[in-house]
Amino acid sequence: MTKNEFGDGPSVASFERALDELEQLVQRMEKGDQSLDDSLAAYERGVALYRECQRALELAEQRVRLLTDPADPASGREFDADGG
Repeated sequence: MTKNEFGDGPSVASFERALDELEQLVQRMEKGDQSLDDSLAAYERGVALYRECQRALELAEQRVRLLTDPADPASGREFDADGG
């Protein structure tokens, strides 16, 4: 996994790669022409890719909170698209 310049987290490029691979994997699985063994292997790979993407998103959220208020990153609030 590629590291970014801010530390030990995955880079944007590795997130994009994992997301792209996950999308391709889902498309192949949706066709339904894989064997059971291939489907299980694809599912396992998909779970790993999902976890990699989720971790990258969590780290990105943490970075945004630190940039917003480095002294108190826990003060960040959930995003409200309605502005309320």
